[in-house]
Amino acid sequence: MAEICLVGTAHVSQKSVDEVRSAIEEFQPDIVGVELDRGRFISLTQEVAEPSVTDILKGGNFGRLLVQWVLTYIQQRIGAETGVKPGAEMLVAIEEAEAHQKPVALIDRDIRITLARFWGMMGIWEKIKLLGALMYSMVSVEGQKIDVDEFTNQDVVSAAMEEFRKFSPRGAQALIDERDAYLAHQILMLGGRYERVLAVVGAGHIRGVQRYLDAPETLPPLPGLTAEVKGLPWAKIIGVGVTVFFLLLIAAIAFSGVGLEVLLTALLYWILITGSLSAVFTLLAGGHPLSAATAFAVSWMTSLHPLLAAGWFAAIVEAKIRRPTAGELRQIIAAETFSEMRKIPLFRVVLVAALANVGCTLGVIVYFMFIFPILGIDPKLIVIDGFSNMWQMIMGLF
Repeated sequence: MAEICLVGTAHVSQKSVDEVRSAIEEFQPDIVGVELDRGRFISLTQEVAEPSVTDILKGGNFGRLLVQWVLTYIQQRIGAETGVKPGAEMLVAIEEAEAHQKPVALIDRDIRITLARFWGMMGIWEKIKLLGALMYSMVSVEGQKIDVDEFTNQDVVSAAMEEFRKFSPRGAQALIDERDAYLAHQILMLGGRYERVLAVVGAGHIRGVQRYLDAPETLPPLPGLTAEVKGLPWAKIIGVGVTVFFLLLIAAIAFSGVGLEVLLTALLYWILITGSLSAVFTLLAGGHPLSAATAFAVSWMTSLHPLLAAGWFAAIVEAKIRRPTAGELRQIIAAETFSEMRKIPLFRVVLVAALANVGCTLGVIVYFMFIFPILGIDPKLIVIDGFSNMWQMIMGLF
């Protein structure tokens, strides 16, 4: 039976760095496992090439990318307050293991899988709350005195985990529970090959991992922890639904007999409302006026096409006008304020893409809520007369 030692850390704590060094010295493990995947290990230990703007735009999912950047920013700001680089304790664990001529194992799940499952498992309301909370955190973390060593106090950590679980149950499942299980799987596999295993993991995972180590039979199957989140493609379904609903609305107005002027007005308001809100949100993101104009010009069309998004077009124009340059990803991570981040072209391109889409979506909602009062017509009469006349015309063809 392997002897396993868990070391719980805060990723920006000097105390954690010292504890990792002492644990390796005292425990003398045969192998050291660190809560890193290959990508984060490489970024922590080597200089890596940054993705191009084209790669970022092709990847889409700008909301998830913003969440990742904001989380990195918050961790970076806390690290600046404490004078400890994020991930320093993992780097020390690697260096100490190499100094003792012991192998190092990367025991965490691929960050891309974690983020994909985290974002995919959350509902729309959870995502909205998360983005709002992160934006608030970006402001509140500046100038705030933080006792990072409290992040390794298990009572404090458990309370924080429970609060996050209430805030986002499905997000907590992907970010915490699944990774507890994945880490436990990896540690047990190391225990099958080595007699003394030391694992360095975040303090928030200690209780969950230990629970699985004490009762391995309760571990969920490993393949299920890395599988793609499958479910209904709600974004496409909603997109198709919007298109169908809009076309039915226009058809009902056209066949209701209220006149061509009302029909053209309904179409004009669709262009104005979706375009204006998309343009306004592009400007709120710090986008160039031409990017906002692009968002305005395409929103009426992209809102009716489930595979197109106004933010893509606005971001492409933004990237052409204010070209991001090499090294800007590191600038984003090193930024000290949100205002400073917004001045970096790469961040602004992604922010423009995300907020232009938000504005367009909001425009669709506003249109369907207020179009009948704006037109000054009774929706019941439009629906009844419009579909009745349409049905009669169809039957007349036969």
